[in-house]
Amino acid sequence: MDVMPLLLLVAGSTAVAAAARRTPVPAPLLLVAVGLAVSYVPGVPSYALDPDIVLPLLLPPLLYTSASDSSYLDLRAHVRPVALLSVGYVLFATIVVGWAAHVIVPGLPLTAAMVLGAVVAPPDAVAATAVARRVGLPSRITTILQGESLLNDATAITAYKVALGAAVGAGATWAGGVGEFLLAAVGGIGVGLVLMAPLHWLRTHLTEPLLQNTLSLLIPFVAYGVAEQMHASGVLAVVVVALYLGHRAWEVDFATRLQEAAVWKMVAFILESAVFALIGLQLPVVLQRLGRYEGADAAWYATTIFLVVVAARFVWVYPATFLPRLLSARIREREQPPTWRGAMVTSWAGMRGVVSLAIAFAIPPTMSVGARNLVLFLTFSTVIGTLVVQGITLPPLIRLLKFPARDRQAETLVEANAQAQASRAAEARLGELLSDERNTLPPPLADRLRQVLERRRNAVWERLGQINPVTGESADDTYRRLSREMINTEREVFVKLRDLRHIDDEMLRTLLRRLDLEEAAAYREAG
Repeated sequence: MDVMPLLLLVAGSTAVAAAARRTPVPAPLLLVAVGLAVSYVPGVPSYALDPDIVLPLLLPPLLYTSASDSSYLDLRAHVRPVALLSVGYVLFATIVVGWAAHVIVPGLPLTAAMVLGAVVAPPDAVAATAVARRVGLPSRITTILQGESLLNDATAITAYKVALGAAVGAGATWAGGVGEFLLAAVGGIGVGLVLMAPLHWLRTHLTEPLLQNTLSLLIPFVAYGVAEQMHASGVLAVVVVALYLGHRAWEVDFATRLQEAAVWKMVAFILESAVFALIGLQLPVVLQRLGRYEGADAAWYATTIFLVVVAARFVWVYPATFLPRLLSARIREREQPPTWRGAMVTSWAGMRGVVSLAIAFAIPPTMSVGARNLVLFLTFSTVIGTLVVQGITLPPLIRLLKFPARDRQAETLVEANAQAQASRAAEARLGELLSDERNTLPPPLADRLRQVLERRRNAVWERLGQINPVTGESADDTYRRLSREMINTEREVFVKLRDLRHIDDEMLRTLLRRLDLEEAAAYREAG
């Protein structure tokens, strides 16, 4: 097996993603553009997407890291709009896009057109979260988009299987499709519910952070694989497990959490970079397979389908946003009224991604060759169109709509009050412990424990203080800078002592790790 193409893909995409951080262009868009350009460089290997790799090996970890970072409570609070988008919109888009393709493209069977509709229906989890992080969407919109992108793949894959069965003459029926959808949904959720408690028990009972993080890396693949073996939705199984483990992450020891956060941040960065680069690299493969659909006709079909995909989301989102409130007094009483600006951003934030391409590449040759090639091309053009057009214009659209800025002062006050309550409880507990003769400490050590609590409590309030008129720094910036200077001085001394052979390398690593933890704590306390 030649691993060089894989190494080139990972190294190249990582370098481009790192460079994107120094430009105003979002990393996903730059990666796609570079992938398109590199795909025609002589000597670049072919990177045809293999659905047997993308779906079971790339999708689970990307879903897991996105879901574990999501809020179960926020998703539960927005379950109706999330369900309307992840299920209702996907089915609506499948039908609308499929019907439009059947009408626009001469000779394209309705069954094959519905396959196309199912393939391009779901906005991509990677694209949605990557762009949402960059543009800073309001929290409610971000929660809804993340929830939609976590769950809609299950709907789309099931709709794709039903449409594909009809297209290849496998005798699929609407009743069978509904049954398959219910089996996939209920089965996927059921597998997730069965696995989540045992997996959490393992995470909390393994004593080695290394073993715990190894388990963490295996969890998404286990959940996905078990569900798929049972013909259920692996997507929903991964999401359910990840939401539960993320909600209970506070029960895992601190060393595991620190390592896990770093590991998954690296994994997500590498996979997201590689995924967007792969999208751009598909262009030669797609054009080679286009067949008789080419030239001006192909461009017309691609443009029309792209416009239908964009318009269908607007047609669905606005009624789904405002009609429930008009029809239900309970919703009007319990929820804040939606705004047209929020519906506008939700409608426009419908980028497609690698999952759509992977599903398209999975279409078997038993479907008409011409229809299969056209579906693949239209999927690619829709993915590129939504990423480029919507991805580039989304940030200026958000600025143009002038969403209210986050109230940092109010957020800091909430944080300070929470810290004050926790500190008071910890002080009371410390008093109880020190009153027991078994916990007797010398006064300096007891005072140090109290000082740690006081410092933690005061650090948040100090962030509300005034800016230093000389340096322009806030109190937490100054605290962080001074703490870093002190720690760097200690590091230099430790290294000098090692170089003079007064301490060995093992002791140096121990001392440096202690300073690393103190620097991390100082950084957290200051902001």
